[in-house]
Amino acid sequence: MRKFGIEEEAVLVDPASLRPAQDANVVIAALRGTPEFGERVTTEFLNAQIEYATEPHESATAALEELTLARLAVDTAAFDAGLAPWRAGTPFDTPPLQQPQLAPGERYERVADLVGWLRHGHQINATHVHVEIASRDEGIRVMNAARPWLPALLALGANSPHWQGLDTGFASWRSIHHRRWATTGAPPEFVDVADYDARLAALVGLGLTVDVGTVGWLVRLSERYPTIEFRIFDAQLTATDAVDLALVCRSLVSALAEADRATASVPPERLDAALWHAARDGLEGELLHPATGALAPARDVLDALLALILPASGGDADAVRAGVERMLRIGTGARRQRAALAEGGTARLRRLHLANAM
Repeated sequence: MRKFGIEEEAVLVDPASLRPAQDANVVIAALRGTPEFGERVTTEFLNAQIEYATEPHESATAALEELTLARLAVDTAAFDAGLAPWRAGTPFDTPPLQQPQLAPGERYERVADLVGWLRHGHQINATHVHVEIASRDEGIRVMNAARPWLPALLALGANSPHWQGLDTGFASWRSIHHRRWATTGAPPEFVDVADYDARLAALVGLGLTVDVGTVGWLVRLSERYPTIEFRIFDAQLTATDAVDLALVCRSLVSALAEADRATASVPPERLDAALWHAARDGLEGELLHPATGALAPARDVLDALLALILPASGGDADAVRAGVERMLRIGTGARRQRAALAEGGTARLRRLHLANAM
């Protein structure tokens, strides 16, 4: 079975104001001293952010156990520093006219110089899923075939309805913020690995693309590992949410790698509009159906996704189905955050995040 890994970002907030606190370095320094997690905790673009990357796993149970323990370590260090972890694609509130502090690093400074005031809007956090591939050739085939499924994946992982204390009307406001950067969205279709490499290299130096690592496609080949990387999900409320999404990605990669015919292509302009549509509605409305190229109820699209991936899920088939069904039943993180705010204001929303933190 293919191995997978999860990289997740979180923003550390002031527990009272729920605004980002520019003190992640204190928490990171505390965690760097632990043998279990020190090497896997890193900075991110902003000084309020922290990132954790799991080991590669074949077992979903092992992945969930590691991520749960890592979250506990991060949360404990944050609470000891008087901070709270906020695992969503965007923080609930941000100072409207204050640029966030950068994390230390020359590369971050280069990017910040290029993006100007976009830095303020880039207070966003993601969950990235790496799935093992047999070769880069296989990765290109899978990437091409995965493109029509990206809106459904985005909707499943939507968890950022709020910005500056208000409901944005979008399930994934992080996705809308991210669209403003130079190279984002669905990748184009590629002829082969050589075509991919040439087109990737040609982007360096344009806009904010200081290196291939700053190409922000929603799915791409990893430059460091023998994996395909899904970069489409918001940071997730719970470790279970994150692992469920990772299992969907692994099953999708296996299904597309084993497919005897290519998935029908979707025109790039329609796919781009469908991603915007999915960012707005999440699972509450309609999504692009890859089989027809038209909008269909989210339930129907996810049923089609399950029909494709379950035969390739191996021993995880029940877990994959249960994870998707759970998201349909209790809602994405966006739906749960909105419900908490409606039920009890920011106090209830704070409790939702802190309950999931510990």
